[in-house]
Amino acid sequence: MYAIVTTGGKQYKVAKGDIIDVEKLNAQPGDSVELDVLLLNDGKQTIVDAATLEGKKVTAQVLDQFKGEKQLVFKFHKRKRYHRTKGHRQNLTKLQISELPLEGAAAKSASTEE
Repeated sequence: MYAIVTTGGKQYKVAKGDIIDVEKLNAQPGDSVELDVLLLNDGKQTIVDAATLEGKKVTAQVLDQFKGEKQLVFKFHKRKRYHRTKGHRQNLTKLQISELPLEGAAAKSASTEE
């Protein structure tokens, strides 16, 4: 079973117990956060209907707030003696996925449609 969640303008494929690094969230280590679900798969059926997934959330535990690796930005104009080097480190949040939305939800909705 897995889900596609969105946070910080990006999408992540997650399963229970996964650890992911996302854009910084306003939460302290030990807090619990909820992520919006775009797709839910139980191994037999895939749900992508927005109406069905409207109230579903993936619960994750905040493990750490940290900075990512340094990204170098190098500007250069040949034959003009121009070069500039800058660096950037993105603030990130480490999350552990603790709960997927109603793990039998896909199976229940499949049985009601038949």
